[in-house]
Amino acid sequence: MINIIKKLWNNQGLRYVFFGGCTTLVNLLIFNVLVYACQVNYTISNIISVASAIVFAFVVNKIFVFVSKSSSWKEVWIEFCRFVLGRLSTMIIEVGGVFVLVQYISQAKWLAKLETQIIVTIVNYFISKFLVFKETTAKDETTLWSCAKNFLTMASFHYIIILLHFEWQYNRYFYKVK
Repeated sequence: MINIIKKLWNNQGLRYVFFGGCTTLVNLLIFNVLVYACQVNYTISNIISVASAIVFAFVVNKIFVFVSKSSSWKEVWIEFCRFVLGRLSTMIIEVGGVFVLVQYISQAKWLAKLETQIIVTIVNYFISKFLVFKETTAKDETTLWSCAKNFLTMASFHYIIILLHFEWQYNRYFYKVK
C-alpha cells in the first residue's frame, strides 16, 4: 500500500490534479462565502476568490507539484511574478466565462464557476510547467511523453467530472418531482 501511495505521489500530473483540486476548493469556498454569506456582488467575489487561490496555488505548486528550488528570494520573486502573470491571463478566461454563463446563459453562479475552473486548471498546468517552474525534478520530465501522460491524467479526471455534472443535470431536469 505504501508503494502504491509513493508511486502515485511521484506522478506530477496526479500531484497537480490533487493540489489543483485543493486550489479549486479554496476558490469555491471563498467565492460562496462572499456571495451567499456576506452578500458581496458575485463578480467582486469572483475576483477576490481567484486572487486568493492564486497565492495558495503558487505555494503548493512550488513546494509539492513542481518541486522548484530557488537559491535566493529574487528567484522566488521572479517565479511568483511569472506565476501571477500566467494566472492573471487565465483569470480573464474565468471571470469572463462566469459572467457570460450567468448573464447570457442564465446558468447557476456556482455551476458557471465550476465549469470555468475545469478549463482554467488545464491551461494553468501548461503555463506552470513550461513558463514558470521550468526545472521540475531531478528527472527530466519535460519530454513529450511525460507531458502527454500528465495531460491525459488531468483530462481524464476532468472528463469524469463533466460526465457526472451532465448526468446530474439530466436527472434534475427530467425527473423533477411535481
